[in-house]
Amino acid sequence: MNQNNNLTFGKIAERFSYGCGDFGCNIIYTAMSAFLMFYYSDYAGVNTLAVGTIMLVSRVFDGVSDIIMGVIVDRTKSRFGKARPWLLRMCIPFAVSGILLFSVPAGMSETAKLVYVFVTYNLTSTVIYTAINVPYSSLNALMTQDPYECSVLSIFRNVLATCGTLLINLVTLPLVRAFGDNASAWTKAFVVLGVLSVAAFLINFAGTKERVKPAAGDAETQNVPVKEGILALFMNKYWIMMTCVLALFFLYYAINGGTTVYYAKEVLGDADLVSTINGIYNAIQIIGMFLIAKLVKKYGKRNVFSLGLILAAVGMLILEFGGGSIPVIIITSLIRGIGNACGGATMWAMVSDTIDYGEWKTGYRTEGLVNSACSFGYKIGNGIGSALLGLILEIGGYVGTASVQTASAVTSIRICFVWIPIVVFAGCFIILRFYRLDDEFSDIIDDLQKRAANADR
Repeated sequence: MNQNNNLTFGKIAERFSYGCGDFGCNIIYTAMSAFLMFYYSDYAGVNTLAVGTIMLVSRVFDGVSDIIMGVIVDRTKSRFGKARPWLLRMCIPFAVSGILLFSVPAGMSETAKLVYVFVTYNLTSTVIYTAINVPYSSLNALMTQDPYECSVLSIFRNVLATCGTLLINLVTLPLVRAFGDNASAWTKAFVVLGVLSVAAFLINFAGTKERVKPAAGDAETQNVPVKEGILALFMNKYWIMMTCVLALFFLYYAINGGTTVYYAKEVLGDADLVSTINGIYNAIQIIGMFLIAKLVKKYGKRNVFSLGLILAAVGMLILEFGGGSIPVIIITSLIRGIGNACGGATMWAMVSDTIDYGEWKTGYRTEGLVNSACSFGYKIGNGIGSALLGLILEIGGYVGTASVQTASAVTSIRICFVWIPIVVFAGCFIILRFYRLDDEFSDIIDDLQKRAANADR
């Protein structure tokens, strides 16, 4: 009995430790999505269109760095494994880069500020975030091949990621106000939050273990040539589908998350409502992901994800046409939270499943390359979302220092917060109609295990 209890505690502790990695990632990632544009426009005095263009152009560099990091992870050999050493090496640089993002020097000229934004944004996103997030994203597939455990790990990942998002949404503006509600207050706030992200990654590193090896187990399989690995990716139809879905989903995250504070301030009339909207939304998402585990087991990841897309769209429509009262905000945040929980509980496990499919299809197991290429996809989506946000706000005539915004500026905020996300949900739903890996997965794993057994003889 004690042994079973210890086993259960150890498994839960490892799942929690795994999830802490995305908690740490989301402290900076959510800040970039939800508050960076707001900080640039209303505190640092930087043009939103120029910033959005920088964010989009930077994704080109991201594509190169993601692939490089994926190859590095696949070729890493250490006593800690392939992915875990990078969590330890990069956690402090990650926190420092986040602090630098929110430290635009006030005395600089407009051009000098844009140069600073370009350098620090690329340092954070292109270099350091890539160097810690690609290994972290690869870790799930290195820990287990069991489809249920993979889904549970994905749920813990997204629960802790949502906790990080909830934390940032709830405490960022109060922290900024506590430190003086000026440009330097943002720097001080992210010193505090950066320390927290380092602690989360240290727990992630210490509490997880890599167990999965390539089916063939030979050196050739473990050192896949870059060209062959990339060609193998494009023979993996399910990887292509999930990369497109992630790109769209993170476009939604960027444009909707980045507009929430504007929507609360200009449409609902109170910037502090951002805490209410995101607080309820994230809290119900955390609760929902634990409850959704049984639905995933019964109905499959694709179907649960698709249901979530429908619920998220319905929640958006109710918020837009419901009048913006507090009861409406609460109801729509609940609906959207459940919808997003469905996606959060499934999408990363679906990416991990494509790794096993790719190994079965091509003979190459490349956790790092698969996740780095997916990372490139969702960063492209994030970059397009950020650029669209800056472009649409600029076209609408939004002025951060204005006491009252024009009707066109308010319309531009509504487009970014409500209507573009609905279009994204529809696109994801259509793509998922062609995803059938849930039904094929058990046979694929059985075949991979047979290959491994034959290779060991």
